[in-house]
Amino acid sequence: MKMTTFAAAAIAAVSVFAEQESATPPDGTETDKSGGIAFDAGADLRIRQEFVDNAPGLPGGGRTSTARYGKYRNHMRFRPRVWGEVNFDDTIRIYTRLADEFRWNVRPKNRTTTFPDEVIVDNLFIEGTDLFDGFLDFKIGRQDIYNMYGLDHIFVDGTPGDGSRTVYSDVARFALKFEETGTLDLFALHNWDDNPLRWGTRRSRHRSLSGLGGGAEAEMDDWGWGAIWSGQVTPQLPYQVFAMQKVTSSYHLRGEKHPSYRRELVGVKLTPKLTDEFSLQLEAMGQVGRNGSGGWLSGWSTYTGVNWKEKTDPEEISGFASLGLHLMSGDKDAADEDGGRHAWDPMWSRGVNDSELFLYGTHYGTAWWSNMALLKLEGGIDLGKGYRVAAMTGPMFAMEQDGLGGGDSHFKGLLSHLRYDFPILESEKHGSHKFEVFGHIYAELFNPGDYFDTDRPAWFLRWQIDFRF
Repeated sequence: MKMTTFAAAAIAAVSVFAEQESATPPDGTETDKSGGIAFDAGADLRIRQEFVDNAPGLPGGGRTSTARYGKYRNHMRFRPRVWGEVNFDDTIRIYTRLADEFRWNVRPKNRTTTFPDEVIVDNLFIEGTDLFDGFLDFKIGRQDIYNMYGLDHIFVDGTPGDGSRTVYSDVARFALKFEETGTLDLFALHNWDDNPLRWGTRRSRHRSLSGLGGGAEAEMDDWGWGAIWSGQVTPQLPYQVFAMQKVTSSYHLRGEKHPSYRRELVGVKLTPKLTDEFSLQLEAMGQVGRNGSGGWLSGWSTYTGVNWKEKTDPEEISGFASLGLHLMSGDKDAADEDGGRHAWDPMWSRGVNDSELFLYGTHYGTAWWSNMALLKLEGGIDLGKGYRVAAMTGPMFAMEQDGLGGGDSHFKGLLSHLRYDFPILESEKHGSHKFEVFGHIYAELFNPGDYFDTDRPAWFLRWQIDFRF
């Protein structure tokens, strides 16, 4: 409960500061504030059914054993959430959100959860904007980290063990904005493998949230900190340089203890704007570190991409496309060396950016993206008013032949997916709210290569309906 106490104290302290900060402007004169204190609340409900078969490998299996392919799954998930917030003069915001997700599994039936399963504190943070004449922003507490700082190859999900139920991490973020030069972002975060802020059935207790999966006990906490500098050489050449550290506690997997480790990361990201419609994305990152047994660790990752987005009115039909090459280092000794001492550690990007199948089917752990070269071609059409079609296809290779697929090649296979988003119902806006119903259909196909010892195509299919109040 230390985190709860800390969060409550921080909220109380900063709320008092907010009242003082907003009461009198810097020149000492009294002004009429139009903001005041405002309350808001809402809810949403997500219903989805997913089918998956022949996913290559099993989460965590690569640490102890190989697996040819996963079994057929068919399940429905229901995720209700409620949220509330209070704003102080549009400067300080306190936000909280409670979530639940219960399942009805058609197959295998033994994975079905009993309503209400568990209610969890999904978000609880305090946020300050443009303090000290616009110099400081902050956000402290439990918050979603998807694409934090625009670094989607580092920050995606702090709780990969529960799928897409939540994507939070407990974070303290501070942004120092230097008007003429750029922004310095500082952060510290902690991911609890066993969530202490939950109420529910005994069966859900000690569910692993950040572990490797595949039978891992809920004890693999990780934490880290870092700094990101964002600036621009010219308006057409924005850049980010960053340095951070990740520390992971020791853990047990199928009765075997694995050592703790730490990794330091440095990197740079460039996003040159070539024209109004074309841009590049260039990333390079390197890692060094040590594990609890004294062994040295290293890894590297690069991304090179070109993006095109047609410049039109938001309500008009427009196209978009990209071609990218994502490389992540591997290790030929991955099966014997805790995933490999020279393999890329995905940091906090253990999500489903490129594939839903490989959430279930990575050899190195749940959503543990590593040892991979993915050349991907993406494209689609925005049809306006919430209609959108998007597709991706590309070959996937292993950077190192580690033997975990059972085959004798570096070629992992061809990955493709297709998604269609559509609106269903939208009411008139009342104040800041409107009732919306929308959905999507998503299909994914993976044709395995000779890295695997199976030629069975793996597939994933989902339909989803969202209600937003």
